[in-house]
Amino acid sequence: MSGQNGGGARAGAEAGIRLSICMATFKRGKFIAETLDCILAQLVPGIELVVVDGASPDNTPEVMAAYVDRHPELRYFREAVNSGVDRDYDKAVEYACGEYCWLMTDDDLLTTGAIARLMVELDGSNDLVIVNEEVRNADFSQVLTPSRFKLASDRRYGPDDSEAMFVDMAQGLSFIGCVVIKRERWLARDRATYYGSLFIHAGIIFQSPPISRVSFIAKPLIVIRYGNAMWTARSFEIWMFMWPQMLWAFNSFSALAKAKVSAREPWRDLRQLLVYRASGGFALPQYRRFLVARIGGKFRLQCLLIVLCPAKLLNMLAALFFYRHKAIFHAEIYSLAVSDKTTWVSRLVARKVGVLC
Repeated sequence: MSGQNGGGARAGAEAGIRLSICMATFKRGKFIAETLDCILAQLVPGIELVVVDGASPDNTPEVMAAYVDRHPELRYFREAVNSGVDRDYDKAVEYACGEYCWLMTDDDLLTTGAIARLMVELDGSNDLVIVNEEVRNADFSQVLTPSRFKLASDRRYGPDDSEAMFVDMAQGLSFIGCVVIKRERWLARDRATYYGSLFIHAGIIFQSPPISRVSFIAKPLIVIRYGNAMWTARSFEIWMFMWPQMLWAFNSFSALAKAKVSAREPWRDLRQLLVYRASGGFALPQYRRFLVARIGGKFRLQCLLIVLCPAKLLNMLAALFFYRHKAIFHAEIYSLAVSDKTTWVSRLVARKVGVLC
């Protein structure tokens, strides 16, 4: 580990650090300054910002250096090699001094008053606080989804509510930035098993026994920059295989509860395959790598026909379909319009519904 202003990993413990905002970053020199400005503007005594840089090859160190010089509450650790997003978040929590750790992303923003609202909830009675998020387009100019979690009011879950908490929260917890967890609880859990999963936070929360003292804040505290994830190119593998396999591996929850969150094999839904094909995420390489060995008969023929169908044609047809239901498909329309399979039709639809300038 090397760092600028990163020494004294436990020095803040005696200083009464209540919250550590823990960020893992990689190749985000273009975006991270806007995120840092947003966070630092809301910091008050008793809160620190810990950034772990997974050996970014871009200008991230130069961007961070300017902030470290001006902000002693910011502690920056630059790793010699990239360990992956899961290990880097784990390191950020290890380096942190706070009682609670907010696992913040490196290209998104906080809403006005987000930290002040969260601090009200950090009274020691919760092991985990889950915060709601708003989803916007890449330049934050248009709202795609005003609330990722569909609950309209705050909730509390106790030891007898684990299954209800899983059903209500699991899908939204695919986004790490909504997690605020007691540091000691994180460090006491099995973490290494989930290195490489891309969802270490979900593994820590839902492994047996699941974390049971949980609060949910219904007001969005984060604004997500949609479509900017580092893993976009792997979206088919992640959302059709990795994420559902993780969810279905948790043994503390019933099959009925898991099915309410995600199908065990969502790739068996032809509609899902059509949408992925329309946005360029499903092509012959994905078909050969992930499906051929798993399928046969009529379904295999249907999958092959989808993957051979011109993606731009499906992009256009999908955009027209979603336009008919535009009230609930803004994010999908935006994805079609900014994909490498976009057409003038999908761009026109996106402009008509106001998600693309």
